Amino acid sequence: MNSYKFLLLLVVSTFIFSCKTPTDVVYFQNSQDLERIKSTNSFTPVFKVDDVVSILVSATDMDAARPFNLMQGASLPPPSGEITATASVSSGAEPTYLIDEEGNIDFPVLGKLKIAGLTRVQIKDMLKERLKIYIKDPIVNVRLKNFKITVVGEVGRPGSFTIPNERVTIIEAIGLAGDLTIMGKRGNVMVIRENDGVNTYHRVDLTSKSIFDSPVYYLAQNDVLYVEPNETKVKSSKGNDNTLGIVLSVVGVGLSVLALVLR
Repeated sequence: MNSYKFLLLLVVSTFIFSCKTPTDVVYFQNSQDLERIKSTNSFTPVFKVDDVVSILVSATDMDAARPFNLMQGASLPPPSGEITATASVSSGAEPTYLIDEEGNIDFPVLGKLKIAGLTRVQIKDMLKERLKIYIKDPIVNVRLKNFKITVVGEVGRPGSFTIPNERVTIIEAIGLAGDLTIMGKRGNVMVIRENDGVNTYHRVDLTSKSIFDSPVYYLAQNDVLYVEPNETKVKSSKGNDNTLGIVLSVVGVGLSVLALVLR
């Protein structure tokens, strides 16, 4: 009977040490039923160096707007005098511009425009103001073409993801990557953000509802999410995690001993 109690203790200990507790894996803990959490975050993408931007100018008189939608290689009209419709744009094409290292784009007719550090609304307002002398009631559409985020580490589908609506939360990004694996550290997820050539590192706790107030709850373009492996995964990758194997071996020996005793 003593052998039986010893074996039972070994089995119980194995389950205790091999299983993770709910506090390690449950998201948004301490949230109350029907609780309303108002986020204090507000997010508007700001254009950065090396961003690819599409700018489409239109108006009631499309002939007047056409010279401002020139593709690479098309001839430009003179910067002074009345604009004439001497150039054309490829059907269905969107003129795109790469923001150079000084934060500028080279825009048809208007020349160099500094747009790095501006929001989409600010760029639209600036262009409308400058286009008024050429076009009556200009309409300007601005889009960031390379808004993407990268999720790596202990997730189901690591990789880079393009975000078409230029707005994504850290929770949505994790969903795109197939959620964290059981080996991922939910309490210490890192967000790497680059601003003006300087990387900043933010750590967030997915197990706490305080994540909704994190400054990186809304991700910016080119943000990188890194999910660290937990200690079990790290030890296993180093070949040092023999604890569970030892326990199972002891259980196996105990079962053998118990079988001999009961014969």
